[in-house]
Amino acid sequence: MSLPPGRSRKQAKELLRFRAVKLRGTANVRHDTKLEPGDLVTIATRKQVSDAALEPHELAIVHLDDAVVVVDKPAGLLAMGSEREKGKTAHRILNEYLQALTKSSLQQAFIVHRLDRDTSGLMMFARNESIRSALQRNWKNITKRYLALVLGVPANSRGTLQDHLLESKSLKVHRVDHGGEVAITHYRVLGKHGDKSLLELTLETGRKNQIRVQLAAAGHPILGDRKYGARTDPAKRLALHSCELQFCHPISGVSMEFHSALPGPMRALIEGRQVRRAK
Repeated sequence: MSLPPGRSRKQAKELLRFRAVKLRGTANVRHDTKLEPGDLVTIATRKQVSDAALEPHELAIVHLDDAVVVVDKPAGLLAMGSEREKGKTAHRILNEYLQALTKSSLQQAFIVHRLDRDTSGLMMFARNESIRSALQRNWKNITKRYLALVLGVPANSRGTLQDHLLESKSLKVHRVDHGGEVAITHYRVLGKHGDKSLLELTLETGRKNQIRVQLAAAGHPILGDRKYGARTDPAKRLALHSCELQFCHPISGVSMEFHSALPGPMRALIEGRQVRRAK
């Protein structure tokens, strides 16, 4: 594809990065995408903003349009503030970014789902409340996959974990025999690495701490998860990463798929390298 008229190479890259370029009705366009005779290319333009506004600190924007934002959250960053914690959060950083991008203090994002502070990876926001409601109503049809490094190796190479979970007054989630909420997680062993293994996990439900509690109960706590039974922290972080989101766009209906690579500290453990704690 050639550069759009009047656009620099850097600006063209930003258009592709923020999926503002569409070909044949989809936004999966790369710089080396080949055009066929009769192809229609559309470009959604916005007011130009400063380079500083295009790079929210510590939060990578994977996709941005007028309805949905997908970000890649680092481990250690709180998803959303609370009465007890009102500091820097993914939600706050994104709001400040959108306000700078649109030059409007009225802009804000609405959380569709949360990730634990120590979990990294893909997280979705809506640009208004009606879009958030539509996505949450369709939550069962959204594919949510995670990668986790756990202690030991499950006896079966794949399976399903199903439990009833209940949160205590101390804010810790427990398995219970009666009551609580049903939690269902499908797992697949991707590889064995000494005394640990890499699992791919697909959520059927979205309960708080679901993956962490269920894996610990199965005898395979996530590395670094001292809250739920892990005794070692070789990755110097919770070894849980949201790696994939698949959903139909709430406005266009177009199928969308996003991936996030395994973070460096988790990859280092698989490769047998020593991990140093981030400063």
